[in-house]
Amino acid sequence: QVQLVESGGGLVQPGGSLYLSCGVSGFIDNLVAMGWYRQAPGKQRELVATITRGHSTNYADSVKGRFTISRNNAWNAVYLQMNSLKPEDTAVYYCNVRAVVTTAPYDYWGQGTQVTVSS
Repeated sequence: QVQLVESGGGLVQPGGSLYLSCGVSGFIDNLVAMGWYRQAPGKQRELVATITRGHSTNYADSVKGRFTISRNNAWNAVYLQMNSLKPEDTAVYYCNVRAVVTTAPYDYWGQGTQVTVSS
């Protein structure tokens, strides 16, 4: 059984930093990417950052230059360094692992961790 568990969320002042971690347990075949998404109250879930097996990264325009995604060599953990945080970064952050199952993409999700940016 695959489980994704996030940690590192919390309350931070504007301009501050947080470091999110996500540990993945269980075997995932044909993993193609890992990433972070977020969902603010009343809004749809949106991509924050992804990193692929080909080591390419992709960031939402709103976080470019402030957030950095990384992963461990075993591809069972993914991290998000968040700097210069803004109130609009407040959301529940979800860890994501995407695999290919019989040619179709399949997403695994964590339970989410709350990030609140407020003075």
